Amino acid sequence: MTETTAHASAPPAPPTLAAVPPGKVASIVTFLEMHAQPAPLPAPDAPHLSLRHVAAPETGWYRDLFRRIGEDWLWFSRLQMSEAELAAIIGSPDVEVYALSRTQPDGTSIDIGLVDVDFRTEGEAELAFFGLVAGETGSGAGRLMMNLATARAFARPIRRFFVHTCTHDLPAAVGFYRKSGFVPYGRAVEIVDDPRLDGTLRRTAAPHVPIIE
Repeated sequence: MTETTAHASAPPAPPTLAAVPPGKVASIVTFLEMHAQPAPLPAPDAPHLSLRHVAAPETGWYRDLFRRIGEDWLWFSRLQMSEAELAAIIGSPDVEVYALSRTQPDGTSIDIGLVDVDFRTEGEAELAFFGLVAGETGSGAGRLMMNLATARAFARPIRRFFVHTCTHDLPAAVGFYRKSGFVPYGRAVEIVDDPRLDGTLRRTAAPHVPIIE
């Protein structure tokens, strides 16, 4: 038996497991990017939906929409920021915030989606946050939002538009981003304090991610 054959027939190495300490949560983060604006994909004709640029977002409004969209996917980062820190980010001229609104039967409207595009790194645009409240995914609303996001990103002279998602997020997220023109280029493991244990998020949030104390 040759050395090459012996190596080829050797059993695979056992998987490596890293323990996650109690009180923390771990996820696999996937990084995706695009370098040119793709053609917009068909979006639904939805006169009851409208996108607006929120030129001067109030922190209370932003936190409320951020929480309504992301609590069950363990979005927490901007809920833990101070008022000054959050206001400086979302009020920056290099951060564009858009809201998707739904017109109700009584004529009132409610915000159901968030698009947050960050240009603070020269030559780059990050899709910092992108999402819909529960019950709105799969309706085509996300396509309206993504068509806007890519158009806004490439309205400036950038080299790349990038986003990341993780295994705490909606399972369809990676497929949606790839269909939209993003290409995966990296992966990492992230371990953070569980935001449900310090009151940042409600304890019952994200039931698909068990709490281990």
